Amino acid sequence: MVFNSIQFAIFLPIVFAIYWLLRKNLKLQNLFVVLASYVFYGWWDWRFLFLIAFTSFCSWGSGLLIHQTSNIKHQTSPKFWLIANVVLNLGILGVFKYYDFFVTSFAGMSGVDASRHLLNVILPVGISFYTFQALSYSIDVYRNKIEPTRDPIVFFAYVAFFPQLVAGPIERATNLLPQFQKARTFDYTEAVEGCRRILWGLFKKMVIADNCAVYVDSVWKDYANQSGSTLVLAAVLFAFQIYGDFSGYSDIAIGTAKLFGINLRDNFLTPYFSRNVAEFWKRWHISLNTWFVDYVYIPLGGSREGRWNTIRNTFVIFLLSGLWHGANWTYVGWGAYHALLFVPLIGLGLTKKYRDTATWQQLPQMLLTFTLVVIGWIIFRAPSIAEAWHYILAMSNKSLLSVPWLMTRGFYIPLFISIIIMFVFEWMGRKDGYGLAWLRGKKGVLQLAVYYFFMILIYAWQSSEEIQFIYFQF
Repeated sequence: MVFNSIQFAIFLPIVFAIYWLLRKNLKLQNLFVVLASYVFYGWWDWRFLFLIAFTSFCSWGSGLLIHQTSNIKHQTSPKFWLIANVVLNLGILGVFKYYDFFVTSFAGMSGVDASRHLLNVILPVGISFYTFQALSYSIDVYRNKIEPTRDPIVFFAYVAFFPQLVAGPIERATNLLPQFQKARTFDYTEAVEGCRRILWGLFKKMVIADNCAVYVDSVWKDYANQSGSTLVLAAVLFAFQIYGDFSGYSDIAIGTAKLFGINLRDNFLTPYFSRNVAEFWKRWHISLNTWFVDYVYIPLGGSREGRWNTIRNTFVIFLLSGLWHGANWTYVGWGAYHALLFVPLIGLGLTKKYRDTATWQQLPQMLLTFTLVVIGWIIFRAPSIAEAWHYILAMSNKSLLSVPWLMTRGFYIPLFISIIIMFVFEWMGRKDGYGLAWLRGKKGVLQLAVYYFFMILIYAWQSSEEIQFIYFQF
């Protein structure tokens, strides 16, 4: 089930109504969250419900065992149960997501026929997201950052909460779990805020991302015969596509959670207004980046053990982040590319330079950062490293100065206008988290006019093609 579908438009109000009717019985309300979330997830393939239930049960049990063995002398230590759960969860992720990839890669290097050894299993939607969410719980219990819950219903709700289940944000138990352990009350102001954020997310997904996808996909299908200017335009539009797609999903998820009295963490903070690559990664996919920082980078020593170790640790988390995104060397190459961009920033001590929001005077820094990020997106989007390289070379020939291939006027004019509208509103809301956040506290005609304006844009300019969310494949 996807957020921009008729099924979800029917599903959400029904779940909303029943959820608040059960508000006087917390356990029953949490149980309903689990059931609704399993219906939402099982809409794709009900068989994978067993997998998420197994992951949830093992992680819940590991938390109890870690806590129990840390307080008494026992044959097994807390670290044993932590490692067991980490190995189990990463093992499941590895089998479903990476086994065929590594077998094929090894076979390609050794000349062995890999076909007999492939599993050819379907990748469960969102497995990388809920696996990392479950792992963070076990690690935080081991670190005494959170008390383990004895209520399995609460924990299953934490792992499977449907707004953020399949594409994040990747929540921490320290934030989300306590919200399921206490009674929630309906807050009209927060519900309005949630609806406003859902509207903004739908605009970015259905108008920006999906229309960009039509052009980008058509260019990539025949990129070898396209002009340099066309390839540049497609690369820029893919940057808008992946941002509108993924941040749009996060906005809808955060907004939907607010309807249920749940606060999720921000996942994007106007990343394309960043003034260097370090700032970009503080604003892009925040929940994943902070996960790697807290559970990999800092345990490795972070930036405390000298410049060379800082560079090493930076490469580790970027390579792992690239691999997290998918079983393809392009993702690893994309991670390595961004790690390389960090090296001069580390050397010059500029990784923490920007802590405020951007101003117009810093437009050159923003354009340079955006250009570097777009080059990285070419690597990310390409089917292979070789094709990414060929694409980048083809951009640089003399046809770069030609007029890019464009679709019909009725296609690209609405798209370009929509992109301009998105960035104008993002600029206005850059201090508040998202494009329509500046409407908080506004009343009357202005607020209603903006709402109707975006509803009309979604109705009139949404893509005629149904495009799956990009991050569902991760």
